[in-house]
Amino acid sequence: MAIHFNHTILSTHDSKASATFLTEMLGLPAPRKWGPFYMVATENGANLDYMDVDGGITPQHYAFLTSESEFDEIFGRVRERQLPYWADPGQTQPGKINHHDGGRGFYFKEKNGHLLEIITREYGSGGWNP
Repeated sequence: MAIHFNHTILSTHDSKASATFLTEMLGLPAPRKWGPFYMVATENGANLDYMDVDGGITPQHYAFLTSESEFDEIFGRVRERQLPYWADPGQTQPGKINHHDGGRGFYFKEKNGHLLEIITREYGSGGWNP
């Protein structure tokens, strides 16, 4: 049996606004409502399901593999909205992108503090190994 990643749940204080932000930033179709979730579907069939919670949110990390042109579009939207971005997950290189494995990558946060990563090459595909 083949195992495929299907979905994950992201905690938020406004599921519709958070899911809409993600679809706008990534250039994906509008989220759809299913039960208590607003679902964002990726091209490979995995869903990110936003669910409203009370209280604090523990930020998580979510990485998205894109083409070079999609990277340019997403990076353009991040810069257009003047969102902070970093070349590293520790956020020690503000305003920079990385070039791991011969590609490009960067990190930015959405309103709940979840760290979103955009990369154009899979880790290790070009020999990079920190």
